[in-house]
Amino acid sequence: MMTDSVETGLSGAYRAVWRWHFYAGLLVMPFLMLLALTGGLYLFKTEIDLAVYGPMARVEARPGRVSPDRWAAAARVGTGGEVVNVLVPARPDEAVRITVRLPDDNRRTAFVDPHDGRLTGVTAWGGVMETIKRLHSLELFGPLMNMVVEIVAGWAIILVATGVFLWWPRGRAVGVVTVRATNPARRHFWRDLHAVTGLYAGAVIVFLAVTGMPWSAVWGDRVLNLMRESGLGRPPAPAAASRWEHADHDDKPAGVGWTMETAVLPTPSHAAAPSLARVIDRAEATGLPRPYLVSVPKSEGLAFTVARQNTRVEDARTLYIDGVTGALGADIAYDRFGWGAKAFEWGIAVHQGQQYGQINRLVMLGGCIAIWLLSISGLMMWWKRRPKGRLAAPLAPPGPRARAAVLGIVIPLCILYPLTGLSLLVAVGLDRAVTTIRKRASAAA
Repeated sequence: MMTDSVETGLSGAYRAVWRWHFYAGLLVMPFLMLLALTGGLYLFKTEIDLAVYGPMARVEARPGRVSPDRWAAAARVGTGGEVVNVLVPARPDEAVRITVRLPDDNRRTAFVDPHDGRLTGVTAWGGVMETIKRLHSLELFGPLMNMVVEIVAGWAIILVATGVFLWWPRGRAVGVVTVRATNPARRHFWRDLHAVTGLYAGAVIVFLAVTGMPWSAVWGDRVLNLMRESGLGRPPAPAAASRWEHADHDDKPAGVGWTMETAVLPTPSHAAAPSLARVIDRAEATGLPRPYLVSVPKSEGLAFTVARQNTRVEDARTLYIDGVTGALGADIAYDRFGWGAKAFEWGIAVHQGQQYGQINRLVMLGGCIAIWLLSISGLMMWWKRRPKGRLAAPLAPPGPRARAAVLGIVIPLCILYPLTGLSLLVAVGLDRAVTTIRKRASAAA
């Protein structure tokens, strides 16, 4: 157990970094554990989804299909809602999945047999995986909680950076690279486990934190707008079509990726009603591989969006089709993105464990498991060293050199991620307040 006297033998810089490593863990580890758990589950989205909804999602494979307009009609009649999007499956033994918007603005997912138009089941929107996804983004706790994702991701990077500083040998032959202690009852075992896990998984954790940022409410929107305005992201609309318009909430196309998720394409006005069948026929005629997701705009005068549901980012392709005439307004593939959008889309695909097959998924799963090991081992280290009745944060060292060691690590990250910087100011204020209270209590004693 490390005592205050031992702590005072450490360098001021080491104690300063250790103190902020401790506070960073205290602040974000519960959130990181939730993100790691839900993210790890989401890596197995297909398997979990099939296990839960197999009876609804599986149909008898047979040749031919009824008109997609009959799919939409079956979903409307069976749920009382309006069609939002339609997932056309790749296999003949899979049901079509149709998202509908109910009159109260809630959503449901309807399963329809594509061969006879029969409704095979209805479930909550997106099913269990949508709940896991909303937990992962913290949106299930309210829209403002998505901002916490940016704060947590920034502090996760700070945790890794300060952890590397603490691990660095400093005169020893080498830092800890294996778990040398074998007795879990001793603090040394948990210290070695914590250090080794962070050493081997730190890069994956940083990657997960950085590539998760595009979904954050503040940083993600700012970067997306910057790339769009600078020409590094979304490609320009075709010369023959109208310019891109910003999608309202109910018109946002689904499944198109981060770069195109807010873009919709206007179409000429028509007196006739749009047809899902006409849109799907045109998508099939272009050779778009299945599965693909058809987004049905709520507003009139907008094209249907048809997005291939690819695993590798370079296979991405999105069509914009007039729902009345079937005219193809735009055909956007990955090679038309700016280099900034390509980089972000690639990072998201790797983050989701899709880009490089099974090995990609296992590496990302390893990062999620490592977060839990780091959290548990950190908790055990604190529990075994804490003085009774105290939080047992490492003592704050005096002097500007010690503070410079911490600021040199965290300030660049806080400039890059503003919400993390704001949370740092709050943490500094709380730390100063606690230090002042402790000094006054010691003086009074």
